[in-house]
Amino acid sequence: MTQVLTEEAWRTRQRAHAERVAPWIEPRLARRRRGERHPVDDFLFEYYSFRPGQLSRWHPGCGVALSGDVTEWASVRGYVVSDGSAAVDPRAVPMESLRQFADLLRRTSQREPQVRCFGRHEWAMVYRLDQHEVRHASWPLRVSTEQIAEVVESSPLRCTHFDAFRFYSAAAIPLNVVTPTRETQPDLEQPGCLHAAMDLYKWAFRSYPAIGADLIADCFELARHIRDVDMRVAPYDLADLGLVPIRIETTEGRAEFVRYQRDFAERGAILRARLLDAMQDALSAHVPA
Repeated sequence: MTQVLTEEAWRTRQRAHAERVAPWIEPRLARRRRGERHPVDDFLFEYYSFRPGQLSRWHPGCGVALSGDVTEWASVRGYVVSDGSAAVDPRAVPMESLRQFADLLRRTSQREPQVRCFGRHEWAMVYRLDQHEVRHASWPLRVSTEQIAEVVESSPLRCTHFDAFRFYSAAAIPLNVVTPTRETQPDLEQPGCLHAAMDLYKWAFRSYPAIGADLIADCFELARHIRDVDMRVAPYDLADLGLVPIRIETTEGRAEFVRYQRDFAERGAILRARLLDAMQDALSAHVPA
C-alpha cells in the first residue's frame, strides 16, 4: 500500500534530513577544499562510493508518493512524476542487487554474533611490516612492532569479513582461522562483525532508490560510530584527533572492545531487519526493469 505525503510533510522531512546530515558533510567538504584528510571521518566518503551530495538529498524510497508541487522530482534520478505525484520509478529499482543484498542480510541475521576477534584486523594489517608500508603511514604507531606481533600472535585471528581480511599483511594471512573471499561472504558474514554492521550503509545506498534517505542516514550514523571505535582499537597514535585508544593489548581494553561490539551487534540487528523489510517490500511491489 502506497503512503502519500503532502507537500508540507515531505518538505519538512527534506529540511530535517538536511539539518541531520550537515554536521557529517560540511566538515568533509571544508577539509577537501583545504586539501586535508581525516583518517576517521573521511573514511565513509572515500571507502564507500556514496558522495556527500547524494547523502544530502532526501528521498522517500519505495512505497511513498509525494503530492503537491513535485516538478523538482522530475529531474531526480530514480524518480518519476506522473498524474501530479512523484514516486520511485519501478524501472530504476535494482531488482537483482536487492535479491542478493537481501539474501546476504537474511543469512547474516540467522547466525549468532561472534565477539571474540578483539578488533585485531588493523593490527594484522601492519603485522611484520615496516612503518612506511602500513596503510596509514602518515600516522605513527602507538605501540612497537614487537607489541603488534605479540597481540596478533596471542590467539588465532578470527576475522570473518573479506573486506577487512583482504588488507592483512602477507605474514598475517595464514594466522586467520578462515580465509574469507568475496564468493564465501554470504557463508561467513556474521552479525558480531563491526564491518558487517558498517556495511549496512553500503547495502542501503546501493539499493537506491528503493531504500529511502532516512534509513540510509540511520545506517551512515551507525557506520560512523563504528569507524570511530575501529580506529580507536587500531595500533595507531591518533591522539591529535582526540581519539582515546582502546588498548586491546590489555585485559581491560579487550573487555571494553567486546562491550562496543555487542552494542553495535544489537544496533546493527535492528537496522538489518529494517533494511530487509524495505528490500522485501520493494521486491514484492515492483517488476524487474
